[in-house]
This record gives sequence, C-alpha cells and structure tokens, in this order.
Amino acid sequence: MSDNRRAILSLAGALVLLHLVLALFGLWRDWAWPAIGVSFILLVLVCERLGRMVPARWRATYERALALGFPLLVLILWQLGARFGLINPLWFPPPSEIARALWEVSVNYDRFSGTSLLGRPWLIPSAWAEGGLPAVGALLSESHLLATVGRVLAGFLLGAIPGILVGVVMGVNQTVRLMLDTSLSAIYVLPKIAIFPIVMLMFANPFGEGPKIVVVALAVFILMAINAMAGVRQIDPVYLMAGRNYGAGPWQLLRHVILPGALPVIFAGLRIALGTAMIVIISVEFLRAKQGVGYMTYYYWEVLVPEKMYAGLVVVMAMGVAFTALLYWLQRRLMPWRR
Repeated sequence: MSDNRRAILSLAGALVLLHLVLALFGLWRDWAWPAIGVSFILLVLVCERLGRMVPARWRATYERALALGFPLLVLILWQLGARFGLINPLWFPPPSEIARALWEVSVNYDRFSGTSLLGRPWLIPSAWAEGGLPAVGALLSESHLLATVGRVLAGFLLGAIPGILVGVVMGVNQTVRLMLDTSLSAIYVLPKIAIFPIVMLMFANPFGEGPKIVVVALAVFILMAINAMAGVRQIDPVYLMAGRNYGAGPWQLLRHVILPGALPVIFAGLRIALGTAMIVIISVEFLRAKQGVGYMTYYYWEVLVPEKMYAGLVVVMAMGVAFTALLYWLQRRLMPWRR
C-alpha cells in the first residue's frame, strides 16, 4: 500500500473514530462545534492526499467535484445543525426551508406591494393575447429581479466604459494622471452609499431610477479608472519600444499593444467593480426603493420572515455568480491568447 493511501485511511479512520467516541459517551452535542472544526482539518488533509493520487486526465473533474462538493457539505451540515438544535432554526432556517421560501417568492404575487420576484413570466402568453406588448411590459415591471438586474447593468455599463477610457488616458498621459489621480483616490475611499443623498439632489425626481443608476455608475467609474490606469502603467516599456520600432502610430500602438497589455488588469478591475455595483445597488434598495431584490430582502426582515429574507440573499448570490460567469465568457472572447 502506498504512503498516500495509508495516510488517507488513517485520517479517515481518525475522523470516524472522533465522532464515534463523542456519540458513545454522549458528548457529541456539547462538543459538536470543536468536533466539526477538527473534522474540517482532517477532511482537508484527506482531500489533499487524495488529490496527489488523481491522474492528470481526471484532475479537472476532481477539482470541480471539490469546488461543488464542499458547499454541498456545508448545506448538509447546516440542515443537520438546525435539525439537532446546534443552531437556532428561527434565525438560521435550514436550507430546505430557504428553498421552499425561494419557491414561494418566485411563484406567488405580493398583493400588498404589487410585486413578485420574477414578474410571473408564465402569464406572458395570456397578457400578450389580451393587451399586447404594453401588457407584457406591465407584467414584467413588477419583477424584483429584473429591476435589480436593470439597475446593475445600466450603472455598470455607464461607469465601466468611461472609466476604462479615462484610465487608459491617465496611464498614457502623465499630465492627465497628475491632474486626476489625487481626486480619484480621495473619492474612492468615500462610502458610495454616503454620496447617494447628494446624487438624489441632482435629479428632478430624486426617488426615481436615475439616482440609483448614477450612484452605481460612479462607484464603477472610479474603480475602473484606477484599474485601467494601473494596467497601462504595468506594461513593459520594451513592448512599446518594439511597436514604435516597427512603425506603429499612436492609434495602432493603443490598439495592438496598450489595450491588449492592459486587458488582464482591466478585467480584474471589472470583476471587483461588478461586486461593488452589486453591493451598492442592494444597499440603495435597502434605503430607498419600493422594488428590487434588496428591497424584497429588507422587507421580509422587517416583517420577520427570515426564510424569505435568506431567499433574497440567495438570489443576490445567484446574480453575482451569473454576472461573473458572463464576465469570464467576455474575457475569453476578448483575450483568446490567455485561454
């Protein structure tokens, strides 16, 4: 037997023996959390040893199973912890209750607020037959999810595109960099939710969609300007010299050297900016909105329905995963040399 297999068996045996001894002596409930902590360490050691034995052709499958298996294990432990009283199920509902609540907010219509999570898309055929496109639009306008997605995408695009352009100019031109760098650094540290009341004063309708989108755009703009500038500044001067020696003009140099060289840092900034956009819009919906996933989450906290509050948080996390996957897809298309 190889050393890795012997180590795996020993660690797995220690894991089983630990919980068996605690159960036999009636100590498992009192020592559950320390036992779970020790079990996590043993599990990491087992997986690490197991990973050394996985053939190269199965490596990707093993890593995917590890990435998906651990969150699933956490959910199982959460369910068991609520079942056996290790956590308070009133404030930390088990995943099964959260899943049921997510189904309820997805299929039910809240007559009090006139909203639903998805906008009842299953009624689109009948709405189209009765009132055409306006009726379908009215049906979808009640959706919390679409309201938040629209605000995030609008603010992200309005902030990211100008931010990248300004950042590239700052990276190329020292005068512009000296003029703007200090101001951007000062504004960057401001909590974006703190400037929301100022943004509201800029609009004739301070309670409309404009201020919500603009505050997201401002947060994204500052992040992307700083990251794009850093991406341009980190390009090795050798590449710029090579481009000039081959006769590249300013626009050719920008297109074929500067932008491709800065793209890795720009996409890293886009991912950070996307997370910031989600945080800002959810915070804004907590404070000043009558629709959106953030509003729905805060509403169910106010009326003390924690399982539906957690369902709103699950929707926020799912949105983050979907947006990040879309960003990765775009990155693979724009940077084929990094595949």
